[in-house]
Parts: sequence; C-alpha cells; structure tokens
Amino acid sequence: MEQKIDIKSMSLQQLTDQLIQMGEKKFRAAQIYSWIHQKLVTNFDEMTNISKNTRTMLKEQFELVCLKQVACKISSIDGTRKYLFGLSDGHVIESVLMRYHHGNSVCISSQVGCRMGCRFCASTLDGLSRNLRPSEMLDQIYRIQQDIGERISNVVVMGSGEPLDNYENLISFLRLLTDANGLGISQRNITVSTCGLVPEMYRFAEENLQITLALSLHASNNEVRKTLMPIANRYALTEVLKACDNYFEKTGRRITFEYSLVKGVNDGQKQADELAELIGNRNCHINLIPVNPIKERDFVQTDAKNVNNFKKLLEKKRINVTIRREMGRDIDGACGQLRKRYMDQLKEENRDGGICTDRCRKDASD
Repeated sequence: MEQKIDIKSMSLQQLTDQLIQMGEKKFRAAQIYSWIHQKLVTNFDEMTNISKNTRTMLKEQFELVCLKQVACKISSIDGTRKYLFGLSDGHVIESVLMRYHHGNSVCISSQVGCRMGCRFCASTLDGLSRNLRPSEMLDQIYRIQQDIGERISNVVVMGSGEPLDNYENLISFLRLLTDANGLGISQRNITVSTCGLVPEMYRFAEENLQITLALSLHASNNEVRKTLMPIANRYALTEVLKACDNYFEKTGRRITFEYSLVKGVNDGQKQADELAELIGNRNCHINLIPVNPIKERDFVQTDAKNVNNFKKLLEKKRINVTIRREMGRDIDGACGQLRKRYMDQLKEENRDGGICTDRCRKDASD
C-alpha cells in the first residue's frame, strides 16, 4: 500500500505544488493550509469550503496527523498541565503547558525518547525510539491550544529528545510554526535546547532564524560534565562554547545556559567561581534549575539556601542569572517522567498477559 503524504508537515509552497500537480487550483492550497494551521481541524471533512470531491481526494492521498490525548495532569500548585499524547504507531510523548504573566508557553518533545544519555533526565532511560515528524511537533501545540481555548504565544523545544539530533524535521517545524499563514508565532518567542551537538550548532546558526538557543551546560568544567552528560566525551566545553559564540555572532541572539544544580556535584562555591570564569564576559543568561530527582538515579536536589547562595555568587561576578521557577513538581513535571511511568505500566500489563486498557491510561493521569 502506498504511503500517504504527511500534509501537516508540508510548507504552503510544497502543498501548492503538490495540489497543482494533482489538477487542483492554486488558491485551494491556501484554503487547506489555513484549515490545518489556523483553524486546527482534525479531519478533512471539517473543511467546509472545500468540495466533497476534493475532500475525498485529500483523504485518499494525504494523512492529517492528529495526536490523541492519553492523559492530562494538572498541577494543584501552579496550574501547569502535563499532557501525554499518543502517536499513530502506539508511541507516547509528553508536552507541558505553563502559564506565565507574559502568555501561555508550551514545552514540546522533539523525539520519542532520547539517545543522549544525560544522567539526570528520565527521557534517556529507555533510549531513542524514533524522531518526531514536523507535524507531530506542531500538533502538540495545536492540540493544547484547542484544549485550553487560548493562544499559545511561546514555545520551548526542551521536552524529551535532543532537537538538533532531529535536525531536518526541527527546521521544517520551526518554519511552519512561524509562518504568517499558520499560527505565526514570533521566532523571538521560541527557544531550542541542545546538549551541545557542535556541528549542528554551527549549522543552526546559518539558518537565518531569530530563535533563542539554550545550551544544557550543567557543569563548570569538562570533567564534571562528563559524569553528567555523555556528549561531553565527544565535544569539549571549549568547542561547545565556541559554537555558542558563533551563534551569537551570526544571529545577535544571546545564549541561555541551563544549569541543573545537583547536591554535592556542581552546586558549591568552587563550581560557582569556575562557572563565572568559564562564562566570562559573554552576552548570555544563566538559568539555575534545582534538579528534579528521578527514582532511577541517586541525584539529590540542592536545597533552596544553596541555590540562592549559588545565584548570589554569580551575581557578584556580574553574571546575568535567574532561578527557574519550578513548575509542575506535583505532576511528574520533569522531562520524561510521565511517559516513563506510563510505559512501565504498559510493560507490567503486558507481562501479566493483558494489554494496556483505559485503566492503564487512567493510572497515568492519577
């Protein structure tokens, strides 16, 4: 059976060319594109100004990706929502909605799982299953916007997966998301995270985008970073920071450094001094993140006093630094935690000779 075309992953120009090739009028592409990326329809029959014959053709030739909500956990502390979405092949992914005074922000996944192996992250525990398509990244945002009935204004590609490890799909996603014919989210309201894939960072700097790049730093020297992040064995901090400097030079966008504080590992005065020296006079911002513990690892979160002391030490060195507000702590808020719990329950069901039922899905949302 011939595979259908993923219509939600196509640019307006690609869709126009494809429809003309199929004998449709040029203007039809803009109508269909608007239904998909502005009105956020979930099936072709909702496209009421498209003829029945054309809708039939669309159903025969194209696939319209629409994620299924498996679970949604809402924090009683801050209203953060953590979604578990089902994909067409049975995999599940996570997305998080965070409400701030400046607007609604969504943190999306870029892969099913992750192969980077960062030791404090639940996303890596079962490795990488596959990359997400542009449509599957987009639809996390579309489904959440429809669910809450409010516009999403900020997007962070910082959920499960290493975005730059899914490079081509990431770039297509970013261009679709910022297209004025779609949701038209400002490039300056989008952040892409990386653990430090140096060649891809240089490549990303050449894309002529105004996206914020966030580096998962998490250590003040290469040796400690190696214990936390296997990627540090491939690319030394000096190489990674040169790639960051290049990104700033090419785009004018200051780099954000993400620094997860792990008690007794990277949260002391020595590490703060090292970090200040490492960063130097760069035009950047440091996000301090009290690590969100996962049961499979023995890392312990730094207490609030140590976090504040670390911040003050950096500020004395005139480093621009904030403590990231913890969101969704009571709902498995860290990357990969909800998906990991769901998958573990699924495996348990299968070991018992059954299949994952609605009860399994309900357990994941309790």
